Amino acid sequence: MRTAVIACAVIGIVTVAATLAVGHRTFGSQRATEEYGQQLMTQTPRYLGRFMGNRLACASCHIRAGAEPGELSLVSAVDRGVAAVKDRINNCMTSNLNGRHMPRDGEEMTAIVAWLQFLADQNAATGESERASHDPPAFQAPGRAADQEVGSQLFEKRCADCHGKDGGGLPASKNQADGYLFPPLWGPGSFTEGSDMHGVPTAARFIKAKMPLGRADLSDDEAFDVAAFIESKARPHGPH
Repeated sequence: MRTAVIACAVIGIVTVAATLAVGHRTFGSQRATEEYGQQLMTQTPRYLGRFMGNRLACASCHIRAGAEPGELSLVSAVDRGVAAVKDRINNCMTSNLNGRHMPRDGEEMTAIVAWLQFLADQNAATGESERASHDPPAFQAPGRAADQEVGSQLFEKRCADCHGKDGGGLPASKNQADGYLFPPLWGPGSFTEGSDMHGVPTAARFIKAKMPLGRADLSDDEAFDVAAFIESKARPHGPH
């Protein structure tokens, strides 16, 4: 158990440390750089707390601030157009972060779009074999009803070390601005009922592809049942 927690912690630390790994192209403002955009996504409560109703980070779902290939990757997010991306970002601010919209032409929004453009440029310059997803085979919903009791047992065995037995997550520190090392999955600090993640199929796809972090090995049936257990729990109606 201790080894699993250490492994999760190392991955979390590496994700935060990666904020120093990109360049400094400027997009309309001295601070609206791709590096700042990545920081906004990995350290969202610190920089965007005034817009938020919880202390989640964009990278709580978009692993490595969207640079991770596969499920919930953001490497092609700007392909739908900048206006649509801004709409999507603000939708996440309300439905996932239980907050309010950011100014569409503000420094923070511009920086996040700059980071997404960086990911798109990087992806376009990468060979096709390297762009292939590292996710396991895509989730296939079992032809049965989900079993929340089995999901509860799986959660305690495979998820609780990082997310807590009460689903409350693991704060990064006593300072709320530091957010979570591992996010809450239900309760007042979690994503809202309006979130895309509040749905068994979406949650199961993400769990199958990415969880447990760094060693995703749950079967379709296991991902399905644990997703149903998580989604059965109370969470904010949102936005606050």
